[in-house]
Amino acid sequence: MKPSPVKHGAEVQPSRHDGLKWAAVVALLVVAIVGNTYFADLALLYRVLGVVVLCIMAGAVALTTTKGRNLVILAQEAKKEIQRVVWPTRPETVQTTAIVLAAVFVVGLALWLIDTLLSWAMSGVIG
Repeated sequence: MKPSPVKHGAEVQPSRHDGLKWAAVVALLVVAIVGNTYFADLALLYRVLGVVVLCIMAGAVALTTTKGRNLVILAQEAKKEIQRVVWPTRPETVQTTAIVLAAVFVVGLALWLIDTLLSWAMSGVIG
């Protein structure tokens, strides 16, 4: 019996075949890299398609592992959390951006003034 993913923060039970699945993922990625080099004389389009197909296969195998299922659960929970966020309105965004720009300008002006005064003082000392 295959363990089913448990949602809401609980971890998925590890499968005893995860090691084999990760080995298959690595093998698929190695085949993609070596195949891309071996078939260097073929058109770029065919090599790119081969690499993309092998990477998709590796990703599909990786998602069947415990860590892969945990990643899917994390992504689903993150999506729900993003939907609950109260995003600022356009006027709030514009106002906050204006405040940040003004603060950067004031700090930049202060640093320029300090630099100018120190430069003037050092020129007076050095002569």
